[in-house]
Amino acid sequence: MGLVSDLGVSVSGTLTKAADLSTPADRLAWRRGLHLESGTGAGKADLRFTDTRTLAASATEDLDLAGVLTDAFGAALTFVRVKGLIISAAAANTNNVVIGAAAGTPWATLLNATGTITLRPGATLAVMTGAADATTYAVAAGTGDLLKVANSSGGTPVSYDIVVIGSSA
Repeated sequence: MGLVSDLGVSVSGTLTKAADLSTPADRLAWRRGLHLESGTGAGKADLRFTDTRTLAASATEDLDLAGVLTDAFGAALTFVRVKGLIISAAAANTNNVVIGAAAGTPWATLLNATGTITLRPGATLAVMTGAADATTYAVAAGTGDLLKVANSSGGTPVSYDIVVIGSSA
């Protein structure tokens, strides 16, 4: 089984301002992308986890990146390196989705042990490594492998989509 992945982020827009005889424009077309071939070295990935998940009001969950998550075919995934992470909070959420700061064995290479990122309704977090980065975001099974996701408040559930792309070595 092979995995070929393309991740990307782009921003485009035109900023204008009326002047006396013209309307000057500043155009932006900025893109960053990552292509990963199948494998485990730099510029390669062999594992992918995707899911749409829902947390009850005030609930939290720890996603174990080393041995508990399963792929689309039911095979257990043990990430050793994460090369791309995308988490998108549903636009219909009332509460925020908070990422990071698991109480025990937190996956700390992205946010440190206690750091968090708050995704407001409709917000998306996307992180990708460089193709030549052999270190990437390491996962340490049993000591640094839990990615905490939390519903910021009571009253209503939250939903989110998650994509994790990485390698088994």
